[in-house]
Formats: sequence, structure tokens, C-alpha cells
Amino acid sequence: MNSAIKNLHIAEQKAEKLFDEIQQRAMIKAGLSEKELNLQIFDLAYELFGIKKYWHKRIVRSGENTLLPYAENPRDLILQEDDILFFDFGPVFDEWEADFGRTYVLGNHPAKQKLANDVAIAWAEGKAFYEANKNSNLTGADFYQYTKALATKYGWEYGNEHCGHLIGNFPHEQIVGEEIIHYLHPENNTLMSALDKNGNERFWIYEIHFIDKTLAIGGFYEQLLS
Repeated sequence: MNSAIKNLHIAEQKAEKLFDEIQQRAMIKAGLSEKELNLQIFDLAYELFGIKKYWHKRIVRSGENTLLPYAENPRDLILQEDDILFFDFGPVFDEWEADFGRTYVLGNHPAKQKLANDVAIAWAEGKAFYEANKNSNLTGADFYQYTKALATKYGWEYGNEHCGHLIGNFPHEQIVGEEIIHYLHPENNTLMSALDKNGNERFWIYEIHFIDKTLAIGGFYEQLLS
């Protein structure tokens, strides 16, 4: 394992620890606003790891806001008793980026529970597909189309214009620009296995975002693909 992927895994393990601690402390409660919960998580990350740096905006989305992709900036909602919500956080640990997303359900709504389960299962299925095909001619466009088809397979729509992006040492290559080649995008025909401009291996974050517009709910799951 080279040093870059080792550092990325260490960063991700810390992000996972943060998310585990959120649940252990029962921080996800009806009556909190998305903003309040977001700030509480920010404080918790500082308590646990001494960090305040994030390479992208910190996202807590609930209810109808879970339909929306990263680029949107919806109004602040209050978590409800029978709600669905997801987190998308990009903490930076020792100048190495993590990008971690999970979905949670308050209450026992069957469709919301199914959605939260499906995004996790589909992510694992997508990773297995990637592992089986990463040394072939798999492009970002191919992987996006595969992921979009996964949404249909599980009975949902896909909720974003891409299904992942590059990750690395802060600030990673994506920060330089918003070019499609940095994303698992339907117009990115570059091989996922292609090296970067310096001849180094590239590493991908994989995102699952399934939605149901009729129910006005979405689920999100995200982490390192390698």
C-alpha cells in the first residue's frame, strides 16, 4: 500500500469514528435544526481530533432537502419525529482529506428505512463492480451509468449529475477547477485507472444518492472507493 492511499484510509477511519460517536452520543434528535446539528458535529470533531478544517461545505440535510445534490443551498429545516436525513462531511486530517456520507432515519417509516438500507447496499455493489472492472477500460462515464442503473434496480431515481470525484492531499486536484475529468460524470470518458498529470495513481470517492420525488426523500452514502 503506497503512502497516499494509506493516509487517505487513516483520514477516512477518523471520519468514520466521528460518525460513530455522533450515534453513540444520540446527537440526532427531532427538534434540532440542520444548522444546529451541523455546528454540534463541528464541535465534536474539534473535541475528538482538534480539527476545524473541511475541504468542502459541511452538509446536514433532512426531509425534502435530502432530494438535493451537493451544489444546492436549501433553507434550514427542523428535524422531525419521523424523518430521514444525511450527512456529507469532508474533514481534513493532517492535510489529508476524507469525504464521508451516511443516511439516518428517525422513526420506523418503511420507505425511509428501505432507502437508508438501499444506499449502503448499492454502494457496496458499486464498489464490487469497480474492483472487478478497474483494470479494464472502465471510464467515469461508464461507472456513472452503472450507478444510475443501480438506482432503478432498487426502485429509486439517481439524484445527482455525478457519482463521485477525486480525493487526495489537501487541496486535492478537484480544487484547481471543476473540470468533468475530476468527476464520475456521464461525460467523463477518461479511464478511471488513468494516472494524474504527474504520473501518480488517482483515488476516487464514490457517492450514492437515491431519491423519490413523490415521497420527497433522498438517501446518501459516500466514502473512499480504493
